[in-house]
Amino acid sequence: MNEERTAAGDVCACCRSKSTPRDAGEQKKLQNRINRIIGQLKGIQGMIEENRYCGDVLIQIGAVESALQSLGYVILEEHMMTCVADGVQQGNTEILVEAMELMKKLK
Repeated sequence: MNEERTAAGDVCACCRSKSTPRDAGEQKKLQNRINRIIGQLKGIQGMIEENRYCGDVLIQIGAVESALQSLGYVILEEHMMTCVADGVQQGNTEILVEAMELMKKLK
């Protein structure tokens, strides 16, 4: 894989990989969650195409937002337990600042 690098020579955020790979079971669970969310989005798309009642569409949008938030918290927990913990053990305290920024973005 070609890795893009920043001016400082660091690998850009879009090209980074986890230092602690997810096991196959965890990968499958995350993929199943994503597939359910995609299904919900397709359902909303269908509702809009069918000109369904706004309130019903908004309820489904809220459900998708909740599902995405839940997925984000699962990934954040995994990040804290693996990437952040490993980084701190290796003396990289800057990873704590990154973790705080990620938490703010997740809301």
